[in-house]
Amino acid sequence: MSSPRLLIVTGMSGAGKTQAVQSLEDLGYFCVDNLPPALMPKFAELVSQSNGKVDKVALVVDIRGGTFFNQVMEFLNDLSKQGYRYEILFLEASDETLVRRYKESRRRHPLDAHGEVLEVIREERELLREIRGRANKIIDTSNLSNVQLKEQIISQYGGDKEDNNRLLITVISFGYKYGIPLDSDLVIDVRFLPNPHYIPELRCLTGNDEPVQRHVLSKDVTKEFMEKFIDFVTFLIPHYQNEGKATLMIAIGCTGGMHRSVTLANKLGDVLSEKGYRINVRHRDIMRV
Repeated sequence: MSSPRLLIVTGMSGAGKTQAVQSLEDLGYFCVDNLPPALMPKFAELVSQSNGKVDKVALVVDIRGGTFFNQVMEFLNDLSKQGYRYEILFLEASDETLVRRYKESRRRHPLDAHGEVLEVIREERELLREIRGRANKIIDTSNLSNVQLKEQIISQYGGDKEDNNRLLITVISFGYKYGIPLDSDLVIDVRFLPNPHYIPELRCLTGNDEPVQRHVLSKDVTKEFMEKFIDFVTFLIPHYQNEGKATLMIAIGCTGGMHRSVTLANKLGDVLSEKGYRINVRHRDIMRV
């Protein structure tokens, strides 16, 4: 009797669980939405008896289960005691993003009985605090399109098995004025570097443009920093791999997320890619004004 790959999908209402499940189905996962937690051990047992016909399962468990959800940690512990291995994927987004999504969709939050969306979002976040702390992977969808979320799901849970065993490194640029990416592992502040924003001919360009790259990377302080920074990151990566870490997010931030952070994220991505690492470079705030 073989044990299937069991993925528990949970998180904030409106954070993208539906899109995540659709992506998992495309990857061949057998997906069950809103399964009462009490049925998880029995369901895992039934799947294990399928003689390998079902080898990848995603179970969506969230507060729509009502009072059943209060027991979710108990039944996850039961799964572990019975020898079933599972991973937890937790999807979240900022309060501001969730409020906006509910207003745009005109749908009601599962906990909302009186139209107080922000209040019930905060209530839900507290209810999910414990299971979030147990999550193997947390994806903040605040600034992700459906396509970008699908790419992250595929990178984490799909594709070639041998390739999936390699650490996926995401290098993301951001602006501190818009907040630090919540799912970052390493956060690097590069606001100490000279800012191209104050050079009129560079102000409207970004770190994807050669004049900005040339300006930032030509500075002695940048050269010294990048040499030490790359040494630091390449020292850490093998240790993360030995620990079994599947993903690593390195966030590089400047004031607005347009010039310095973009330039350095691109540079770090290029260097690590040349060293043979799996790299995904994203620029979160490059289009913000």
